[in-house]
Formats: sequence, C-alpha cells, structure tokens
Amino acid sequence: MKNILLFGPPGAGKGTQAGILKDMYQLEHISTGDAFRRHIKNETKLGKKAKEYIDAGKLVPDDLTIDLLFHELEKHPNANGFILDGFPRTVKQAEALDEYMEKRNDDIDGMLALEVPEDLLVERIKNRGKTSGRCDDQDEEMIKRRLKVYHDKTEIVKNYYQKHNKYFGIDGVGTIEEITARLKEIVDKL
Repeated sequence: MKNILLFGPPGAGKGTQAGILKDMYQLEHISTGDAFRRHIKNETKLGKKAKEYIDAGKLVPDDLTIDLLFHELEKHPNANGFILDGFPRTVKQAEALDEYMEKRNDDIDGMLALEVPEDLLVERIKNRGKTSGRCDDQDEEMIKRRLKVYHDKTEIVKNYYQKHNKYFGIDGVGTIEEITARLKEIVDKL
C-alpha cells in the first residue's frame, strides 16, 4: 500500500500527474479541489462556505478541509492506497492527517512536490482557464493571489515533511511523460 501526497503550487500539474499515477499504481486519487468544486456546484452547505474563501483567493479553513478529506477517504475502505492532491495545505492539516493515518495503522509514504517557475505557472493556469471554464483560472490577478497564498501559507508544509524525511522535490518542467518518469522513479523507491 502506498499513500502519496502530490504537492505543488496551482498549475504545477498535480491533477494530470495524479491521474497517471493513480492508474499506474492502482491507487485512489482524492483531490480536495475537485471535491470542493463538486460541493460548490451542488450548492451544499460546505460548498457555499468554501466558495466564499475560494472566490476571495484564500485557503478554505483547516477544519472544513480536514472534514472534507476524511469524508472522501472513508468512501474507499478497501483502497490499495491514496494519492492526495491539494492536501495538506497547512501544518495543522498535515498533523491531522498523520493522526488519522495512525488510527488506520497506516502512514504517508512521501510528499512528491512538483517544482515549477512562477511565470510558467501563470501561463499554464491561464491556458487551463481557456478550456476549463474556471473563473479562478482566467483572471491573472486572482492567479497571482492564489500563488501568493500558496507561497505564504502552504509552501511551509514541505518543511514538516522534510523533518520526517518524506519530502521529494521533483522538476515539474518538461513533457507530461518526462515528469511522470521523474515521479515514478521516486514512487518506486517508497
């Protein structure tokens, strides 16, 4: 069983790579961003709360995000492992995840972080916005706010995993296949 955190700023390619690794290793892919978008689309109570934060380019509060993730994990009791995309985004979330995994007699094997220069991230997100229809991918100021929030609030989570020798920085520039090969090399060693 492998439990992997796919980490990186918006536009780094986490969703694309998670889909590939999911099939390659027969893992469940859980994206907190996708789950929040589902809740927003369905106008659930959680979705309405999350939308306020997302529309402002802010992180959804820890408690809401943790509850959402644990609910998603519980949907897959027989999973061969997980790829978590977009979680954890704070140290509090990382600690909550460790406690949750310990109760399941399991562990996080590693955080694989896609590292991409900021100018390329903005370009990727704007291109994605042309096809996704997501308004947060079309406004350059909102994109820059999201990247700032990532650098200010989320990037520090890598220190948490570095202290536990579970952080692996991966060059996120190149073709999808090249990036997948770099990720696979690490996952095979976990």
